[in-house]
Amino acid sequence: MFQGEAAVTLDDKGRVSIPAAHRAPVAEGGNRLVVTYNPFEHGCLWIFLQDEWERVRDEVVALPSVKATHRNLQMKLVGAAAHVEPDGNGRIQIPASQRNATGIEKRAVLLGMGNKFELWSEQAHLAKIRETIGEDQITEEMLELRL
Repeated sequence: MFQGEAAVTLDDKGRVSIPAAHRAPVAEGGNRLVVTYNPFEHGCLWIFLQDEWERVRDEVVALPSVKATHRNLQMKLVGAAAHVEPDGNGRIQIPASQRNATGIEKRAVLLGMGNKFELWSEQAHLAKIRETIGEDQITEEMLELRL
């Protein structure tokens, strides 16, 4: 399980280092990752371990493509998926098209989000962190949390 926040820097080739604390679980997961768009938040990419990606991919592909929303989700997740492997220094290549579409530039933020990583542009992450959750947004499931 991935958790935690790390400020990261993309090099001139568009590579980002996986934090040292997460390299062992990535290696145990076969050292193969998949980078794709976060279909729900602008300025963010999702990075899955290969096995978790295959589960997500299969669920998304199984959705009936006669609905425009399903096709949109399939395009953003499956159509844009890029397989990457960490190099000897633990860096992965983020595709230029995905960096450009999300505004991820030199400085970014990598979040461990349980079953995946989220790679945020620095600006989008800052905007999201500054948002608060209003009382009118609290769901029934959130009421059960003991925070």
